[in-house]
Amino acid sequence: MNDSSRVYVAGHRGLVGSAIWRELERQGFKNLIGRTRQEVDLLDAGAVERFHAETKPEFVFVAAAKVGGIAANDRQPGTFLFENLQIQNHLIHGAFRAGVTKLLFLGSSCIYPKFAPQPMKEEHLLTGPLEPTNQWYAIAKIAGIKLCQAYRRQHRCDFICAMPTNLYGPNDNYDLENSHVLPALVRKFHEAKVAGAASVICWGSGSPMRELLYSEDLARACVLLMQRYSQEEIINVGYGTDISIRELAELVRGIVGFQGRIDWDSSRPDGTPRKLLDSSRLFVLGWRPQIELDKGVALALG
Repeated sequence: MNDSSRVYVAGHRGLVGSAIWRELERQGFKNLIGRTRQEVDLLDAGAVERFHAETKPEFVFVAAAKVGGIAANDRQPGTFLFENLQIQNHLIHGAFRAGVTKLLFLGSSCIYPKFAPQPMKEEHLLTGPLEPTNQWYAIAKIAGIKLCQAYRRQHRCDFICAMPTNLYGPNDNYDLENSHVLPALVRKFHEAKVAGAASVICWGSGSPMRELLYSEDLARACVLLMQRYSQEEIINVGYGTDISIRELAELVRGIVGFQGRIDWDSSRPDGTPRKLLDSSRLFVLGWRPQIELDKGVALALG
């Protein structure tokens, strides 16, 4: 991949896709291809095939997906499973049919078993049951991984798969019904500060541990992998350390400037107790995260 290559970023308006787009621009890539949902419906196989025929991308980053937190996954299991299967099938198969040079499929740390050994290594995939609250999304992502691996074996496609940890940054989703833990906390504390509320209610016990990576760091990893990684085995992209949800809530409260107390609703689900990735294989390639959590949250808030 060089600066004149035709590079398609699927999902270029989202948290991950927009970060990849900015990183490619920063590195001098001149022929970037992006389409909104209104321009190309990724749920429509014919539309995706026509798009490939018209634009002829050489490299594809699959950052398009239907995403959400525990609440959204729990309430829309059919939608999360069906739409993600459709989107990734159309993009991966479309890239194969169009003769794309290389494709990077982005999965998620939720593909690993709920009680996987910590930190989670790539070989822990499919060694135990998934976390029930987001199994639908996880199963779709696992199917995408296996499709890339199958096309690599059968058709010799240079399709690779990266598994990022929990992400945050610019263009995140702050909808309380659909967002992940960090943007949900940011919105809760911000709204409570504006309203002069005495307290904020947070879900669960606060004890689960989460690893968080700034989207710009992930983007650097993705571009590096597209240029230097070409193996069937998935590769983890994580920060390297984690933090409890309780500690994270205290951090966000301080950055936002909310002075009230935090109440924990233990009737709400905690989700997976811990999700820390072993990213040593990526570290060997020379990548390291650069944005610390407190700085990243402040940057995401603008």
